[in-house]
Amino acid sequence: MNEVNQTLSYLQKQRDAMIAFLSKLVLAESPSSSPEAQALPLTILWEMLDELGFGVQLIPGKKTGGQLLARLKAQDSSDGVRQQLLIGHCDTVWPMGTLKEMPLEVEGNVVRGPGVFDMKGGLTQMVFALKAVLALGHELQVAPVVFVNSDEEIGSRESRSYIIRLAKQVQRAFILEPALGVSGKLKTARKGVGRFDVVVRGKAAHAGLDPEKGISAILALSHVIQELYTLNDLQEGISVNVGLIEGGLQSNVIAPEGRATVDVRVPTKAEVRRLEESIMNLEPPMPGISLEIEGGFNRPPLEPTLENQALWHAAQELGHGLGLALEQGMAGGGSDGNYTSLYTATLDGLGAVGDGAHAQHEFLYIDKMIERTALLAQLLLRP
Repeated sequence: MNEVNQTLSYLQKQRDAMIAFLSKLVLAESPSSSPEAQALPLTILWEMLDELGFGVQLIPGKKTGGQLLARLKAQDSSDGVRQQLLIGHCDTVWPMGTLKEMPLEVEGNVVRGPGVFDMKGGLTQMVFALKAVLALGHELQVAPVVFVNSDEEIGSRESRSYIIRLAKQVQRAFILEPALGVSGKLKTARKGVGRFDVVVRGKAAHAGLDPEKGISAILALSHVIQELYTLNDLQEGISVNVGLIEGGLQSNVIAPEGRATVDVRVPTKAEVRRLEESIMNLEPPMPGISLEIEGGFNRPPLEPTLENQALWHAAQELGHGLGLALEQGMAGGGSDGNYTSLYTATLDGLGAVGDGAHAQHEFLYIDKMIERTALLAQLLLRP
């Protein structure tokens, strides 16, 4: 039996163990908004990695649940060994108590539950790929480094600096975020993500007695919003969305202030610069109005660089050996792969195949979970 078939056969026998481990993670509810809730899933991962022979470090967070960093003890990075990074996150968007309305369910080839697809399935694949490689005695020429954060769903605020530091040290990075769509495309591109806060200031006045003495910030904000929407170019992958507005004091007061929160998605670094400049340089739409604009892009685009495409083609070739016809695609959302791609070859979307990220029908396919775990194991064995 060749190495590929041996790995797949081993993992197929681990089916029940994988489901049990995934279930354990899902039952450990871990919303980003509850830092204390991250301790349990991080401990579950720590125990498994410790069993596999990793030296595990739990890095406490200041305002988050912290991070986990693990290195294989047998391959000390200080000896100049080349390294490869595996990244996942244990936080979810689901509040504590979601399991009551959205219970963990295992039925046939499907597992459902909060966080099962995004991305506790990917964490399961990560540890079982490592388990397969080590159990079968395969030689790892590139040392694996595992990093799991608890703040990815809120922009990796605290973990970002660790991710960037690690990305500068490794040969390649594998991101265990869910695959793209039910067909399971790997993510070889992601849009950059920006957030801007616009404050419009005018002049208050009584809407009935002295309307001519006021300058409506709400009226001005409506013009600013329309100007922001002209920046959309969906054909080019550029989206600008005003997702939140507020302002005014009372219905009988000319509004002295209005606010808008803007989400921006772009596919390239060049568009990051152009959109940032366009938004920051918006002009007041009428006399007596002032604008205050803050924000920027918190995730750069993950672009299909030569290094990233080389890693994708390697995955595609290894997939053929497993009987997988892999495809690639672009995701509109950001991940920690957006950061690693700036410094090292990155392949994203290696996690669960299913659907329902951030949605109540969230699920993954068990057979695909096993296949993708075998794929990851083969990628880890590449020199």
